[in-house]
Amino acid sequence: MPELPEVETMRRGAAAVVGGRITAVARVPCPAKPITVRPRIDVFRRRVLGKAVVAVERLGKRVVLRLDSSDAIVIEPRMTGLVLLAHPPDREHLRFCVRFRGVTPRALWYWDRRGLGSVRLFTAGQLDAALGAAVLGPDALNVTLGQLRERMRAVRRAVKVALLDQRILAGVGNLYACEILHVARIHPAQRCHRLTADDWRRLHAALRSVLEEAIRYEGSTLSDGTYRNVLNAPGAYQNHHRVYGRAGEICPTCGGAAICRIVQAQRSTFFCVACQSKRGRRKTNAGR
Repeated sequence: MPELPEVETMRRGAAAVVGGRITAVARVPCPAKPITVRPRIDVFRRRVLGKAVVAVERLGKRVVLRLDSSDAIVIEPRMTGLVLLAHPPDREHLRFCVRFRGVTPRALWYWDRRGLGSVRLFTAGQLDAALGAAVLGPDALNVTLGQLRERMRAVRRAVKVALLDQRILAGVGNLYACEILHVARIHPAQRCHRLTADDWRRLHAALRSVLEEAIRYEGSTLSDGTYRNVLNAPGAYQNHHRVYGRAGEICPTCGGAAICRIVQAQRSTFFCVACQSKRGRRKTNAGR
């Protein structure tokens, strides 16, 4: 589930290890499905021991530990992964550990209930090939209005589906796509090429405002309780969701219509039919 706000929260918390030198890395014995660790742990260990963390960054939905060797440790949480500096939700699903000297805390842990995430070590060239501009779109938190319109307006898919495409825009997932489109007052099934100039302005503003608000609340911890910040505390943005997971409830924005649920690209989409009306076909593309 972790999307940009949750992973950015992890990144900010994990920044405490900047300046630390790696003294150990290990796969933690786990009875559950193993996560992907690349390269082999003995090769991984040989390349990182004694190296210092010079920065902790985020690439889309991934936490990146930059080392003074120019290598980078990339942690991808996928559905249920957590980057932790404190006690985990349980020890059964701990997967990977990096230990440090010269900083407090002395260890960074990766925990993953379902085992869908990964920990990979990349050279600079490998990182660019795997997660560079040719693979990931502009970061959703920093994309300009011009970039957003240019990358999305030629797409003939529904705007909600396009927002989930990491090649177009990096960081947005299902939850925040629903919230962003609601704030922008755009129907999730509206085709990108039919959006107007005003639609693009509202979408760009909503993108920034929703993501920044969610980061302030340290992300969303849903009913399964899986997502936690690096100190094993829940996020609070779930208390401010306008439409996500609220099918059948009265829309808090208009106070009149019920929130609907539809399925797009095998994902649940939540929206208000009153706030997010869908327009018919236009004769010209007003978004140009």
